[in-house]
Amino acid sequence: MMKRVVVIVFFALLGVVAKAQSIYLVAVGIADYPGTQNDLTLPVNDAKAIYRLYQKHFNAKAVLITDERATKQHILNQAGRLFAQAKDEDIVIFFFSGHGYPGGFAIYNDYLDYGDVRSLFSVCKAANKMIFADACFSGDIRENKRDVSSRNQGVMLFLSSRDDEFSIENPSMRNGFFTACLLRCLKGGADVNHDRIITAKELFTEVSKGVRRLSGDIQHPVMWGNFDDNMPVMKW
Repeated sequence: MMKRVVVIVFFALLGVVAKAQSIYLVAVGIADYPGTQNDLTLPVNDAKAIYRLYQKHFNAKAVLITDERATKQHILNQAGRLFAQAKDEDIVIFFFSGHGYPGGFAIYNDYLDYGDVRSLFSVCKAANKMIFADACFSGDIRENKRDVSSRNQGVMLFLSSRDDEFSIENPSMRNGFFTACLLRCLKGGADVNHDRIITAKELFTEVSKGVRRLSGDIQHPVMWGNFDDNMPVMKW
């Protein structure tokens, strides 16, 4: 009888802990840029796949923004509204797939630099904040590394490529190399110790292996920021 009571109490507490942490996600994907010369193939698929993954998480609140809707004002408005709801124990994620440039992201008809995203994070209470970016030259967002690290405790940036590398997409695949590996690892592929918690270190190690393999070792994801290696990225 005592064992049964202990088990019931354990699962009751587990439910309380699970409900205590929510995930807030803004997923942006731009494949159809103004004109035709800058169009891509897979970024909208990337954003939709990440959006669907987190929607399945029982506590996730997510916003999907694609193509012509991905204006600077709309992104900032939607992200500001959503991220403002986060509490200390929550996880906040900004995902972007599309063209990149040194210091930020090329959105539909404008630019979104790291300072814009940082301003959203700075007024957000969540202890764990993350940026996932599948964009060429995304590693160059680190150019203001000292300023970012000193002012943004708990912010993790996981970027698809170094500052001098392209982020590869193969039209025969459903997602870009980085997003494909990120999805696989978030779904459990990075849970190497099988504790149902994927940490930042586990995610970086396993995604990096996958991207290097797919790209023939010419694309190398980078992760940096002021965060703990054991920051929980996903809990199942």
